[in-house]
This record gives sequence, structure tokens and C-alpha cells, in this order.
Amino acid sequence: MDYTATQSGFRQQPNMRLRNSSMDGSEGSQLFEDTSRATPGSQAGYRTQQTGPQAAGYPGQSMMQDPMSHLAMTYGASLASQGREMMDKNLDRFIPISKLKYYFAVDTVYVGKKLGLLVFPYMHENWEVSYQQDTPVAPRFDVNAPDLYIPSMGFITYVLVAGLALGTQNRFTPELLGVQASSALVWLIMEVLAVLLSLYLVTVNTDLTTIDLLAFSGYKYVGMIIGVVAGLLFGRLAYYLSLLWCCAAIFVFMIRTLRLKLLSEAAAEGRPVRGTRNQLRMYLTMSIAAAQPIFMYWLTYHLIR
Repeated sequence: MDYTATQSGFRQQPNMRLRNSSMDGSEGSQLFEDTSRATPGSQAGYRTQQTGPQAAGYPGQSMMQDPMSHLAMTYGASLASQGREMMDKNLDRFIPISKLKYYFAVDTVYVGKKLGLLVFPYMHENWEVSYQQDTPVAPRFDVNAPDLYIPSMGFITYVLVAGLALGTQNRFTPELLGVQASSALVWLIMEVLAVLLSLYLVTVNTDLTTIDLLAFSGYKYVGMIIGVVAGLLFGRLAYYLSLLWCCAAIFVFMIRTLRLKLLSEAAAEGRPVRGTRNQLRMYLTMSIAAAQPIFMYWLTYHLIR
């Protein structure tokens, strides 16, 4: 009986070892991950981990791609800079952009003084333009320097005031306002061209440029605006009185400004003008100044009724 027990125990001992071995095997299997039962998400993550370094590529590949992109960007930038230089060079032949910046270099103080000089030029003594290293100073530093801000703003304001005057008379239409603006612009261009032709025929050597003539010819819009506004507020008599004052002021302003540009140094210093050429310059100066009141009346008389 003991033998049977020991025999049964002897026989059962392998079974216990088998169970322990199976248990040990199950516990030992937990030390390693069973990839056969992995979820699709974990397999996808494993694939992404495997393909991540492959997507980065080897160092030689990045070195081959970067120089080509850098070369393309450099070539495109050079083409853009060359195109910009060619455009600026060709545009500067017709419209001197660098010079236009000078004529718009103004401030509030300059505009106020210039408007006062255009309306009341009789007490002003020094009409010479200041220079710095053979170049004229900016208009904001010298009230005698010509500018394009006041003429351009004066032209726009004149068109708006003309539209207001036509509206008060029940004659306003967009077409009529366009005709008013275009006619004023055409007369201004014709005036500048006539002065340039006269300077060429008289053979005057002057530092006046086309932009200078455009600026001086555009100052008359200030007096035109004053006359039309006075006529709208106080009637036809106020229009004539204010326009007469502004015409006389612009005449004096043009004479004293252009005589330093067109006449000789002797005439600028107040000495007698001698010679046929100097007399022609004097007549030309008088003609340019006398043309301003004519244009001022021609472009405004029909706006006041």
C-alpha cells in the first residue's frame, strides 16, 4: 500500500512537473511580446517605425536635393532683380520717379506758407531757391521751391468744387463733370507744351524742367478754388472780386519766380536788361504770367450764375 502510494506519488510527480513546466512556460511567455496576436494598430505602428528612417533617406540624398533647390531660388531671384532694374530704367526715361519724390517732399508748415504766398505775394522779398551742394533743398525746407503736392491737390479740389457748383444749379451729371476735369487737364498740358516750345524757339538756357513748369502752371488752381467758393457763398460779385485778387497775386508770383529762372543774372540783380535775347526772355516771362489769369477766368466763369 505504501508502495502503491509511493508508486502513485512517483507516478504523479512527473505530472506535477509537467504542470509546473506548463505553468513555467506560461509565465515565461509573458516575458516576451506575442506578435502573432498583435492588433492591426500595433502592426501599423511597427511598420511606421520601420519606414520612418527609410523616409528620411540617406544623407547623400538630402545633399543632392538641397543644392538644386538653392540654385533654382538663386536663379529666380536674379531674374526678378534684373527685370526690376530694366523696368525702373525704362520707366525712368518717361517718368522720373526719383525726381517726383523731391516735388512731394512737403509738410504742413510748407503748405500753409506756400498757400499764403500764392494769395498774398506782395510782402515776400527773397525769391531765390536755396541750394545744398549744387542741389536744391526739399520744398519743406524752402518755401520758394516748386512742388507738385499743391497743384495736384488743387486740381482734384477744383474738380470737386466744380461738381458742387454744377449740383447747386441742377446741371450736375457725371459726363459733364468728366468733361470739366478733362478740359482743365488738356488746357494745362497745352500750356506746358506751349511754354516748352517757346523756350526752345527763344533758345533759353535755363534749369527749369518740365515738372517745374507743371508745378508753376498748377498753382493757379488755388485762386480758381477761392473764386468759385466765394461765388457760391456770396454771389457773383464776390466771385469777381476774389478772382481779380487771386489773378493779380498769381501774376506777381509768376513774375518774381520766373524772372530768376528765365532772365539773365543782370536782370535778376535789378540792373537794366540789354540785348535782344534778354528782351525776349522778359517778354516770355510776362506772357507766361499773363496767361494764368486768362485760364483762371476761362475755367471758372461758367460755374457761377
